[in-house]
Amino acid sequence: MSIAIDGPSGAGKSTIAKALAKKLNIAYVDTGAMYRALAYAFIDMGDPKDYHQALEKMQLKISPEGIYYKDKLLSDELRTSQVSKRASELSKEPAIRAYLLDYQRKLASDQDVVMEGRDIGTVVLKDAKVKFFLTASDQIRARRRYQQNLEKGIQIPLDQVEKDLKERDDRDRTRSLAPLKQAEDAIVIDNSDLTLEETVEKMAAIVEVKNGTL
Repeated sequence: MSIAIDGPSGAGKSTIAKALAKKLNIAYVDTGAMYRALAYAFIDMGDPKDYHQALEKMQLKISPEGIYYKDKLLSDELRTSQVSKRASELSKEPAIRAYLLDYQRKLASDQDVVMEGRDIGTVVLKDAKVKFFLTASDQIRARRRYQQNLEKGIQIPLDQVEKDLKERDDRDRTRSLAPLKQAEDAIVIDNSDLTLEETVEKMAAIVEVKNGTL
């Protein structure tokens, strides 16, 4: 069983997808982290222009524990404004998307997964059994990202966070390759007024109906 979760930045996709996967006792795959890891590596490599050559030299390792670069487990490094912006830019590149697409589909073919990103239901897992489009108001998403940054010791003004989110949304929605959009058969979940637990319970109930059992 594959569950696809798409949506804009700051909608809580990673946290919710991880919690939903835990509740359903299936694997969780964060495709956004994969792009951010590539972005982190590209920045570290001096932003090479030859993508194919750079990917061949990429010292990335994706494992159940997380993503390693040069044998270092990446964590907060993937959430900086610079890395997020570069990840959005790289996601427009056919070579980058092709590099990750096969791997992502293989993960879903080998096991039951909750996979989240921006084009999971529309491109990566078109045949996913359940598709969600997770969203929230611009203000709520900005406040959530702002709070996440504070908890990690990252000081970015709230108005700048909201500006960055809107710019990221615009880039993702207008890119020619696999733009961010709701799949026609996706179920929209607006969690502006929902807690994490309420959102997960609501989505799990939908999965139960779609799949017949948890």
